[in-house]
Amino acid sequence: MTKSATINSGARLRKAPTPAMAKSRFSTNLKVIIGAAAAVLAIGGAIIAAMPEPGASKSTTVEPNSAGPTNSTGTLNAFVTKFNFGSISMAAGKVTHRYSIVNTSNDPIAIHKIYTSCMCTTASLVKDGEKSAEYGMAGHGPIPTINVPMKPGENAVIEVVFDPAAHGPAGIGPIDRTITIENSAGRPLVLAFVANVTP
Repeated sequence: MTKSATINSGARLRKAPTPAMAKSRFSTNLKVIIGAAAAVLAIGGAIIAAMPEPGASKSTTVEPNSAGPTNSTGTLNAFVTKFNFGSISMAAGKVTHRYSIVNTSNDPIAIHKIYTSCMCTTASLVKDGEKSAEYGMAGHGPIPTINVPMKPGENAVIEVVFDPAAHGPAGIGPIDRTITIENSAGRPLVLAFVANVTP
């Protein structure tokens, strides 16, 4: 069979790869590898971000305060600043605690913002029989300025809800969380709670 017969029979000759074709394949493979590495890093970052805070594994004993307003922030105080839920089960669902706060000054103040230290915790202001929206962790969405006034001697409640299942199995064990109330009186009022999370 002659060369012309091969060409006329429809058989195609395969071209030898050129340096430009090899470089193009290398470039495509490199892009795929870089894309896969970026995806792995993004997934790893999301997993790390969902893990509980390093301080969440520390065991803390809390003594409740009950002798009257005790926080040293000045005019916005709480009757109990620390609460211990004790042992709570993830399977049992969310738990709630209410902290009483009071304006101990002779001047009106305003509560500007409320936020929590972890996405597993939300807090609401209950005042004059009305409950505000739930506020969560700073950095996991906007924390609105609420500017709720409190008259001298006026009381309100900070209602805190903790979801022990929020972190999944990684959240089992001792935890400690805080709730911050920014106000016009000076330093923020910080409330805290601890618990031992079980399955």
